Amino acid sequence: MNQSDHAHSDHSIVLVDGVCHFCQKAARFIIKRDPKGTFHFGSLQSEAGQELLRAGGLSTDQLDTFVLIEDGTYYTRSTAALRIAKRLRFPYPLAYVFILVPRFVRNAVYNWVARNRYRWFGKDEEDQCQIPPPEIRQRFF
Repeated sequence: MNQSDHAHSDHSIVLVDGVCHFCQKAARFIIKRDPKGTFHFGSLQSEAGQELLRAGGLSTDQLDTFVLIEDGTYYTRSTAALRIAKRLRFPYPLAYVFILVPRFVRNAVYNWVARNRYRWFGKDEEDQCQIPPPEIRQRFF
């Protein structure tokens, strides 16, 4: 399956900063609360991630966001986070009520966390996504 096939697959794709500890923890958080395996994951820095960003018309240099791809539609920042929460196990879908907050306000908070994530949570020196356990390995590319 090539990268454009990933963007139109039955699964939703979540692209995260592969060196960010906060982003890695967010991926693990999603996996634990997504028993149906709806979300598949990739690194923004990977070749596949870069190709998906280009296919969606997004910058390949801006790694301070994560991206959700659903049915070929790309969502970023707070909208991506809220759309993911909506599809997790209860009580996380309740967070979707924040979609009513204007995007510029939601993204201001998102951007503040994104600017500070390395300082607060740390980062790896290079994209070295941890090898997931076998039961969820097929959800990574």
